[in-house]
Amino acid sequence: MLSRRSFLAAAGACAAAPGVALPAEPPKLTITSMKVLRLRFPGRTARKRNSIIESGGGAPGMTYLELYTDGGIVGRSIPAGGLNTVETEVFPRIKGENPFFVERIWDRMYHHNRKPVAKGDYIRAMGAVDIAVWDIIGKALGLPVYKVLGAYSEKIRVYAAGGYYEEGKGLKELAKEMEEYVSEGFRAVKMKVGGEPMKVDEQRVKAVREAVGPDVDILIDANNKWTAYEAIHFGRMVEKHDIYWFEEPVEPDDFAGCAEVKHALDIPIVAGENEYTRWGCRDLIEHNSADILNLDTVIAGGITEYRKIAGMASAHHIPVAPHGNPFMAVHLLASTANTLVMETYPAVESKHNLALPLFPVKDGSITAPGKPGLGIDPAPEIVAKYKVG
Repeated sequence: MLSRRSFLAAAGACAAAPGVALPAEPPKLTITSMKVLRLRFPGRTARKRNSIIESGGGAPGMTYLELYTDGGIVGRSIPAGGLNTVETEVFPRIKGENPFFVERIWDRMYHHNRKPVAKGDYIRAMGAVDIAVWDIIGKALGLPVYKVLGAYSEKIRVYAAGGYYEEGKGLKELAKEMEEYVSEGFRAVKMKVGGEPMKVDEQRVKAVREAVGPDVDILIDANNKWTAYEAIHFGRMVEKHDIYWFEEPVEPDDFAGCAEVKHALDIPIVAGENEYTRWGCRDLIEHNSADILNLDTVIAGGITEYRKIAGMASAHHIPVAPHGNPFMAVHLLASTANTLVMETYPAVESKHNLALPLFPVKDGSITAPGKPGLGIDPAPEIVAKYKVG
């Protein structure tokens, strides 16, 4: 039997063995300042709508939050609003912190000098800062963030987010759009519902099923349009088309209504993109509101907080499929065991974004980025050409 003394002696010999490289100590860094980088690209985005709002029609662009350190490392993230809050309320609480103390940074942002309970833009601001901190950590260690977090899988299943309502877009055009997504390599496509009468939307779902065939998953998203009884009625209309999931069927604060829809239909119900933090996740779970949680990585509080959300969901055997920007979600999902699928953009939705190339899709999946940090840094020539403000 190996004694404690002999074990420690052997361990010391291994540590001191010639030719064995020990890991370097991470650089000591301090967060010193922040900036907002805005890029604007040529062209105009298409005008489109979901069931409740219109969007697009303006000049395409990108906005980055940048955190600077005394070691020359710049951490970047793509915010989802809340930039004024970052500058005036959140960043002052973490200036001077070591980015490797990421849990303490999150706690300082959330708990220090803040009333009332944080929601809305405040958590969005925290999420953007938190993800930029993780970018710093990955770059400092020379590793992609998902490997710093603890990798689970380098392959992530994705779906193409599209199927919006547009002027002049009928069944034929919708079907062609979805066929193009499949030709890009997607094996799951998402479309909007709730923006037309139910009979029209049922025909739209039918047209997509006929276009993509039986082996491609169809996801439908109502963007919180209906009451519970309306959502149940529509769900029963389209169940025959083999729907992969039904996203946000009712208003986001109607936990009981969402649970009612969940119990009435065989289609899995997805909810959460309008919730914040682990406490919002807890409320969804306790109300038995969803089969799948799609809290947004930035809006929910960042990677640090989403790992807690994913852990809580896992304890209830609920998978996660984050809403929103895939560049902000991909490292989280590559390090999470209960990952289901990731929302991402097909070529038609991102052709104007010159700063970030598309994730190549093969057989319905993408490969996690291999660059240190998040891998979202814009090329210097892109910044020089398209920077505004």
